[in-house]
Amino acid sequence: MEKLTTRDRKHLWHPLTQHKTHGHMLGITKAEGAVLTDEDGRAYIDAIASWYTAMYGHCHPKITGAVTDQMHKLDQVVFSGFTHEPAIALSEALMAVLPYNQEKLFFSDNGSTATEIGIKMALQYFHNLGEKRNVMLAFEEGFHGDTFGAMSVSGLSAYNGPFEEHFIQVERIPVPDEDTIEEVLQHLEKRLQKKDVAGFIYEPLVQGAAAMKMHRPEHLCRILRLMKMFGVITIADEVMTGFGKTGTLFASDQLTIKPDIICLSKALTAGLLPMAITSCSRKIYDAFYDDTLQKGFFHGHTYTANPLACRAALAALQLLLSGEMQENINRIIRRHQEFDKRIKEHPRVASTRQTGVIYALDLAVQTARYGSLRDRLYSYFMEEGVFLRPLGNTIYLLPPYVISDAQLDKVYEVVWKGLDMDFEKE
Repeated sequence: MEKLTTRDRKHLWHPLTQHKTHGHMLGITKAEGAVLTDEDGRAYIDAIASWYTAMYGHCHPKITGAVTDQMHKLDQVVFSGFTHEPAIALSEALMAVLPYNQEKLFFSDNGSTATEIGIKMALQYFHNLGEKRNVMLAFEEGFHGDTFGAMSVSGLSAYNGPFEEHFIQVERIPVPDEDTIEEVLQHLEKRLQKKDVAGFIYEPLVQGAAAMKMHRPEHLCRILRLMKMFGVITIADEVMTGFGKTGTLFASDQLTIKPDIICLSKALTAGLLPMAITSCSRKIYDAFYDDTLQKGFFHGHTYTANPLACRAALAALQLLLSGEMQENINRIIRRHQEFDKRIKEHPRVASTRQTGVIYALDLAVQTARYGSLRDRLYSYFMEEGVFLRPLGNTIYLLPPYVISDAQLDKVYEVVWKGLDMDFEKE
């Protein structure tokens, strides 16, 4: 039988891929727990939970069982004019754990649409109030997705270059640190006095696509407090950080200033089915609640609140809140800390950082985000049976919560051995 790798080339166009130079795709036939298996039977530890989605492991029986049961009752129904038990039950369960000011949920399909909706909510909020505010603020090097609004507020030109002339109006502010927070606040306060800023979107604590850059909650709180003083709608993009990855259920739990809007996806459905949620406070919802039809939020997706995806999300949330999974999270955090004590002194490691189960190290070498060193590191990790996707000179780990200590030991060993690679080789 012709291999998947060969058949793939005939018709498929893959994301984030230049097919002329990187057109080889590995055929994966099975996934279970923290392990992916290819068509030749080789196993790979999924040390990034397949882009931070399969946090409870692949094909977890409690999640697949819940979805299997649901698909025999109700598979799909339009969510405009109808409702159903899986969506209601999920909303009730999420409201019990989301930050206290969140009251309403709006469903969509993926992380990009979750942030797109948050941006549209912020802009239409002021439109409905009759106040002209058409500027969005965002952190430098943020990433919020691939749709046009999401791209507009993202700061990575590798993704956005051909489309920038079509973007909405966005201004960027630096991510503050101990040395810059006062200056950032001074410039921000002066800028906000124009009162034309509708919203501020941010990745709380960890900027994922920016190579897991991390910032302190107290600095972010000071920025959020200033935004609220000037009436700016705050949008927490927790697509990557949500559902336990930062050590708390949501990164926003570590902040005293809560966002007006929260964007969720990825681990929401444990990687089993695509779905996203944009939650908001009562204040946001009330600005759309009106006798005038045009003040409603006219945004919709065919698979909004798909019953199967809702049931997967509900089962995933139950797993997250279990004592076993919480202990797993704490165990991974401790193991990362132990590993960090050893590797941070390595002469080829420039810096390390950790927030929850997210661990990153920067190599003491400069390289392009998708340069040859990154490609060689990726190939080396795969040859050693570990799936990692370095970003430039950054190697990061974000393993599923079910990863075993033995599997973690192998991941750490492979990363350590990778430091012996010839960094200067082209």
